[in-house]
Amino acid sequence: MKTDQADAGYLAVQSQVRNLANDATRKLRERLIEFSMFLCALFSVAVTGGIVWVLVYESWHFFETVSIIEFLTDTQWTVLFENPHYGIMPLVTGTLVTSGIALLVALPLGTTIAIYLSEYANTTVREILKPILELLSAVPTVVFGFFALLFITPLLQRVMPELPGFNMLSAGIVIGIMIIPYVSSLSEDAMKAVPVHIREGSYAMGATRLQTSLRVLVPAAFSGIASAYVLGFSRAVGETMVVAVAAGTQPNLTLNPTEGAATITAYIVQVSLGDLPHGSIAYQSIFAAGLTLMLMTLIFNIGGYLLRKRFREIY
Repeated sequence: MKTDQADAGYLAVQSQVRNLANDATRKLRERLIEFSMFLCALFSVAVTGGIVWVLVYESWHFFETVSIIEFLTDTQWTVLFENPHYGIMPLVTGTLVTSGIALLVALPLGTTIAIYLSEYANTTVREILKPILELLSAVPTVVFGFFALLFITPLLQRVMPELPGFNMLSAGIVIGIMIIPYVSSLSEDAMKAVPVHIREGSYAMGATRLQTSLRVLVPAAFSGIASAYVLGFSRAVGETMVVAVAAGTQPNLTLNPTEGAATITAYIVQVSLGDLPHGSIAYQSIFAAGLTLMLMTLIFNIGGYLLRKRFREIY
């Protein structure tokens, strides 16, 4: 009897030790996983911080030579000329015009496609159309550039015979086509996330499917739709090959989309390919232009965040 009790006690102690060992192993594994995820998050922050540091460091040396007032107010950008000018405004206007045209194309089309896929298309149609639409994002951007130069521009020249071969209009249209998958896919996901009872409540009040989509679902999902718009704008602003191929590489201070102009990214590509001595003012101008582009994107992202926050509080 005592032997059985001793064996039972031994087994109980052994079970407790095993459980403690398992708990310790599980906690150690969880700590390791948590630490690994922390390192991944820290790595992304460190990369972002490194990029910002390089831009700020090189731009600081640029602004030691060039006045920031001249940088922001001069209407010419001729860094590589014998009599250089360092006005960033021609590159900024070229970037904003092409991005604005792209948004005028992508936002209404992408939102309309998202509404159709979310509320009108059946499951079979959605499963066919959505992957085909997302294939646009897999096409190399240089292909889009030559599509703009060799197809869209000649097509526009039939309507506008005086349209030059390099122009911001065709580049902006093609960039808009290129970012449609970003806008439509994210917007459709945001609409799908709207609770079903909101749709049913709208239908119960006698609203049609179109009224429900435009007056109920779009406002309810606008925080997610705004995120899609911000991503689309960031993608349009950062596009390089389409504007370099179709819009030209000549800085031009104009808001006329039928003229050619260079964007910030096109200038960075153009100058980076040259034999510039490290530390020269022309070399440092690349980083000043990149810092300007980053600040433009940051301002738009902050605006998008505030817009999402406002609509999230309302709905």
